[in-house]
Amino acid sequence: MEQPAETPQPAPRRISQERQRITGLPLYFQGYLSVRHSKCQEFKVYWTELRGTMLFFYGDKKAPTYSQKLDISALTSATNIYPNESSSAQFILMLSNEELEVKADNCDYGKEWKGFILTVTKLSVPLDESLLPEQLMRMYEVLEKEKKRRITLNDCSNACLNKESLPSRDYSSIATAMPACFYDVSRKEATEMLEKNPSCGNLILRPGSDSKNYAITVRHVLDAPCIKHYRVMSKETSYVIELERQVTLTSLQDVINYFVTQTRGNLKPFVMQMCHNALQMAQSSESKT
Repeated sequence: MEQPAETPQPAPRRISQERQRITGLPLYFQGYLSVRHSKCQEFKVYWTELRGTMLFFYGDKKAPTYSQKLDISALTSATNIYPNESSSAQFILMLSNEELEVKADNCDYGKEWKGFILTVTKLSVPLDESLLPEQLMRMYEVLEKEKKRRITLNDCSNACLNKESLPSRDYSSIATAMPACFYDVSRKEATEMLEKNPSCGNLILRPGSDSKNYAITVRHVLDAPCIKHYRVMSKETSYVIELERQVTLTSLQDVINYFVTQTRGNLKPFVMQMCHNALQMAQSSESKT
């Protein structure tokens, strides 16, 4: 009897590339976690990725797009549920406006997750968590990557623009909490950035001309390069993309994801860090040859 053909599954590398393109953030740690929000009664298991200072939750290990995400940049504390146990696999992440209970499969895995989370949020490796030398080494590597990422974001914000005063809103002060493709630049400056650095991506999120809302600038390359701008209106709890048919989303990262998915990846977030890494790899290859 002929066996039914199995449904082809995406290659792991392709999944990783798709997640990188959608999130625009470097991957620091990943694996299965059971999580429970403060308003929920039961834990739910997710394939979880720590990218930058964001946690992305996937319903399946092979899903290219996340089902939930959580910004942990404003983490207050990570506290073991059972404080008398030196190696607890269960702890609580306290944020300014939310509490998340996290549970790992075993104690070592729980300590590792907690260690990486504290490393990227506090910019310091937690030496009091009884971690193994190899775990500490990986956390120090992630620490250096995260420091460089933040420095690059700040440098790009300062070097790529001659800042105009924005009296009603200080965009630069919230840049690190924004999507990686956000830059405090004008329409003209955004256009120049896309034209001069095509390898870094082709979509920029920037402040709107009224300094209260936002705008998206994209560079399409069809028969000829084409620049387009889209208004993103900030409502009380949502963001509205002004298209022929308005699209309402809950976060600016969701706005970015909408443009990426609707164009099937033809639009990619403009991230100078990724461009810098690619340049370093190219220079390294040239030096070896």
